[in-house]
Amino acid sequence: MFNHGGLKPTSPFVSPQSQNRTQAPDSAVSSSATPNFVVYTDKWTSIIGPPPVSEVEGFNVLYVLKIYPKDERVKTFDSALAFVLVNGAFDKAQEWASMSPAQRAATKAHYHNAGIKLVVSAFGSTDTPTTNGADPIATANNMANFVIDYGLDGIDVDYEDFQAINAGNGEGEAWIINFTKQLRTRLPKGKYILTHAPVAPWFSPGRFSGGAYVKVNKEVGDLIDWYNIQFYNQGSTDYTTCEGLLYQSSSSWPETAVFEMARNGVDLHKIVIGKPGNNDDASNGYMSTSMLSSCLEKAAAHGWRGGAMTWEYPDANSTWIRHVRRQAFPESTNS
Repeated sequence: MFNHGGLKPTSPFVSPQSQNRTQAPDSAVSSSATPNFVVYTDKWTSIIGPPPVSEVEGFNVLYVLKIYPKDERVKTFDSALAFVLVNGAFDKAQEWASMSPAQRAATKAHYHNAGIKLVVSAFGSTDTPTTNGADPIATANNMANFVIDYGLDGIDVDYEDFQAINAGNGEGEAWIINFTKQLRTRLPKGKYILTHAPVAPWFSPGRFSGGAYVKVNKEVGDLIDWYNIQFYNQGSTDYTTCEGLLYQSSSSWPETAVFEMARNGVDLHKIVIGKPGNNDDASNGYMSTSMLSSCLEKAAAHGWRGGAMTWEYPDANSTWIRHVRRQAFPESTNS
């Protein structure tokens, strides 16, 4: 089992529905890319729904938590614009659903005018859909309905059923693959955002008998817009330097640094580097904004344009992302 806290849920609600390198490593790269700067919001604040745009300017995607697969046996919902669980909407997602259609439309327009998309995140660390026997097709349909019915720009798959992946029988991977295919059928590419938020070790070749995200990427990577990869909560010294984050990961999780993943077939520009907003937002893996900014600059010099993800607002806000972007992708330039 990983030393992993994952994307953390909040309280339930009732819901109505390295070194400087001189050459870029060989890698799988798409023909063009625009970096994505992503923030999750799941922590309780006095504000209902998404935060004020001014507090998240500099990001271009805000994930509101959460939704879970619908299960009629469960009548309460964890909410968040961050999470939708198998059992319904929770946290900020539930708050979003509780707003009137006019309020949602006005909020979405305000965000879009600032260049920010609103996306809901599914599952999280408290939901184990494969282990609990949720049907991937029905679950995908329920979650796609939530995205469509509540006017969101897409969905993020934060699958953290470690028991299913660690079993090594391929059932977890098959569940993710079938779920993703059905989501993309309902939420067409180019019209809706579909992202995944796996932990970095799941890209380690040969480490997991079922293949983990090496298998998922091979089968449905073309359906996924990008990966918000969790480079944290995986060990006190893992992914804490630019060398370990970008070029060569530790022996604990081999071949899971950014450019190692790309050499193993993950589209370089789909690798969005995820880090906690501060030390309290994860067990380990935190980097200061100045160090993270330096790492992004090194990666960009080698052709990477994936972007950065953070868990979570309000610890990570417009000031945080401005400092992180300033060396490689300053907001004053056309990125």
